[in-house]
Amino acid sequence: MASLRATQLLCILGSVLFADASADGSSSLHRKRLANDPLQYVDPLVGASNGGNVFPGASLPYGMAKAVADTNSGSNQGGFTLDGSPVTGFSMMHDSGTGGSPSLGNFPLFAYTSCAGGDINGCAYPKKDRVNYGSFSNTSVSAKPGVFSIGLDTGITVNMTTTQHTALFQFTFPPDGTVSGTTKGPNNESVPISYTGPVQPVIFQDLSDLSNSRQDNATIHVDETTGRITGSGRFLPSFGSGSYIMYFCTDFQGADLLDAGVYVNNRASTDVNNITISRSINGYPLPGGAFVRFTSGAQPITARTATSFISAEQACAHAEREIPAFDFAGVAAAATEIWRKKMSPIQVSFGNQTANATTDTDTVLRNFYSGIYRTMINPQNYTGENPLWTSSEPYYDSFYCIWDLFRSQTPFLTLVDPDALSEMIRSLIDTYRHQGWLPDCRMSLCKGFTQGGSNADNVLADAYAKGLGGGINWQDAYAAVVKDAEVEPYDWSSEGRGGLDSWKALGYIPVADFDYKGFGTMTRSVSRTLEYSYNDYCVAQMAGGGTDNTASLGSAADAAKYLERSANWKNLYKKDETSTWFNGTDTGFTGFFQPRNLNGTWYYQDPLACSNPDTTSVCSLQNTGRETFESSLWEYGFFVPHDQAALIGLYGGDDAFVQRLDYLHESGIIYIGNEPSFLTVYQYHYAGRPGLSAQRAHTYVPAFFAPTADGLPGNDDSGAMGSFVAFTMMGLFPNPGQNVYLIIPPFFESVQVTHPQTGKTAVIRSTNFDAAYKAVFIQSATLDGKPYTKSWLDHSFFTEGRELVLTLGTTESATWGRQPEDRPPSVSDYPAGNSTQS
Repeated sequence: MASLRATQLLCILGSVLFADASADGSSSLHRKRLANDPLQYVDPLVGASNGGNVFPGASLPYGMAKAVADTNSGSNQGGFTLDGSPVTGFSMMHDSGTGGSPSLGNFPLFAYTSCAGGDINGCAYPKKDRVNYGSFSNTSVSAKPGVFSIGLDTGITVNMTTTQHTALFQFTFPPDGTVSGTTKGPNNESVPISYTGPVQPVIFQDLSDLSNSRQDNATIHVDETTGRITGSGRFLPSFGSGSYIMYFCTDFQGADLLDAGVYVNNRASTDVNNITISRSINGYPLPGGAFVRFTSGAQPITARTATSFISAEQACAHAEREIPAFDFAGVAAAATEIWRKKMSPIQVSFGNQTANATTDTDTVLRNFYSGIYRTMINPQNYTGENPLWTSSEPYYDSFYCIWDLFRSQTPFLTLVDPDALSEMIRSLIDTYRHQGWLPDCRMSLCKGFTQGGSNADNVLADAYAKGLGGGINWQDAYAAVVKDAEVEPYDWSSEGRGGLDSWKALGYIPVADFDYKGFGTMTRSVSRTLEYSYNDYCVAQMAGGGTDNTASLGSAADAAKYLERSANWKNLYKKDETSTWFNGTDTGFTGFFQPRNLNGTWYYQDPLACSNPDTTSVCSLQNTGRETFESSLWEYGFFVPHDQAALIGLYGGDDAFVQRLDYLHESGIIYIGNEPSFLTVYQYHYAGRPGLSAQRAHTYVPAFFAPTADGLPGNDDSGAMGSFVAFTMMGLFPNPGQNVYLIIPPFFESVQVTHPQTGKTAVIRSTNFDAAYKAVFIQSATLDGKPYTKSWLDHSFFTEGRELVLTLGTTESATWGRQPEDRPPSVSDYPAGNSTQS
């Protein structure tokens, strides 16, 4: 019965959302309507298992309210997983795709049809006990943009939807009071448990979060007359320092209130309606919360809950303003329509290839549009919810982390949602104004940990080079990136850059640097050197003016200084360094980046340490000796985004560069589930071999990216994986921080991108397209009808609505994009005469 009710509700929602579809049997019109509606291809459950860590629940784009069922999985950073772990509660604050500890999940609700014998103490309250009643079948789960539904094995179905700050949870109960579940016996075997009582549904809310990080002095109050529950607690961020206080307000509708009260641990009482919990057991927060019990479960009971970082009163005000009428279908329809509008700028077509027997076009579309969808979950718009300072500027949170996001997610938003990205950048700049530094990672009002360089510099430079406006104060932006480049903060583990004295004096970050000015993890000297080099290049671009459309923000002297410092990467290149596999086999390549000591002598790190085949090294922030972060020296050997020409020269020319790239990808050294790998897929362009980039892209998509719950190769990192897939499949990939998009054939016959601000539509169209993807090599191209030989475009392609037509073939072209003048820009000139024409 519960599953039937869930299906009925989703059918009702479907009729609301597609009310304009044909109802007179004209199926062709119906198909035409859906063919232009990207939402039918969005599956929020992509990445909900296998470490994807996505948030698959109900949310608005960048919404603060994010409702989903929480499971007790070891990979529940996004709240819900499809890995067989049971549900522990239903909460409305989450992040998506993150690493670190599970994030948010504050103040979860849970429900029972009845308590044993009608005694309120007959229900199980702590997570460790109620998890026994949280099992579910994966087939009971449904997720669509703005709506999430799940049916528990207890017979309770929970549907949820959201507005910006408020969530609606609609609980549908079985007709009898039998509650069933399982627990673990003395030998870890499953033992069935059940009890029967009157149908008196109980919904309770507790003072916990996903990672059980609650600190002392949490409070909760339930109104015995109305059932309203309010409260607050202090919690810890998932990948940062400090703490935050969150408040909530929950109301109910759908049945008469029988009674209400509070619980502590596994004991409840209707005699008390207000508690403050300040105790803990061995550092684990003591369970506690409030409950409401109803006289009947004949009709669904809806819980409306909102949160605030300001006060419980503000949370209540959000709820009352945003959802005054508890209209679940109306709120769900509105949420879905908002998503439809956000997803609308990009339309694709397979042309006449839809019947191709070798390609599942539906799977390709779901892979593509689900990736786009995930780019708009984080960061989150917390404007009006920042208690740390007063400002008229927007405030966005949940930048997890900019080291991941700058590579493709924020550049993707430049295309599809520049207004939102402008607000995010204004928020980053405002954080600099009030806290002194641009953040590199930020969540839950707290400073996150810095993984490498000052990567907000790259985000600002990318937006500046592409002419982004929207009220951004670019002079303040430039002051912020210059401060990153010139002033070392005390806590450079959370902001800015460390080791700047050595950076300026030596031209690199040394191993075990002498740094008396600031504090941070004294590792990652190679990856920090390479990333600081690129950060300085981005500062130079802002100083000197990135394109014809952007004016200089700094002086010519500034531009020259930072451009000179952007060459510091060369100081760690050791031309005679070799690399052997762990069994002693020579890789056959010479010349790698290596760490250096303060006195200039060489230190040593195995170039394959921290690579994908290396099962022993730990290369995270917690390690104590590695000089690269989450990647090997092999992989970081290609991280010179601004001067590929010079790198190609060091590696021996075009052919040697291509051979090294091939080895990186084909030997398994690289891990496509981590962001530093993204650009390496496309760096063949810089050696005059764009066809190999296209071929390489097809080795990774869909082999490692599929529209399934286990379809991501790593955690989604707030949409970084989603944007990689989306860019790759639409046939353009950014070199972030520069006004450059590298061209490969799209995975579709045509792609249309309508710029949200100019209203002009850019078109990429392929001649000789085949959905079997055998013709993945560009033979020739035209731009607005004129021959075009360059292997890259700039951002004006989108803002001016230009048309790129690609003629495809099954073999690599010997001419298109091959000449030095047709390659993407680089600080140095490309070496000539060292490439074998195929």
